[in-house]
Amino acid sequence: MILEVAVLQVKPGLTDGFERSFKEASGIISKMKGYIHHELQKCIEDPNKYILLVKWETLEDHTIGFRGSAEYQEWKALLHHFYDPFPTVEHFEIVNLDS
Repeated sequence: MILEVAVLQVKPGLTDGFERSFKEASGIISKMKGYIHHELQKCIEDPNKYILLVKWETLEDHTIGFRGSAEYQEWKALLHHFYDPFPTVEHFEIVNLDS
């Protein structure tokens, strides 16, 4: 399992529109191959900052499958104009501490 993490800085005054668009975009990502779960959290200290956490089965499900799809173009059209600066997306994996 891979965890995609993106810090989203939304332009001031656009958070309501962003949240409405994100609700619609959630229906897109949740149907993708390899998708497991996602959540969006809003920062308490900065009301224009969000964190997006998406669990994928594999890195390629996100980087190739989703980003290379027509659905990603819909996602992009719904959300990318809200960000300034454009978010950095990173991927994480679980560290096995049992050894």
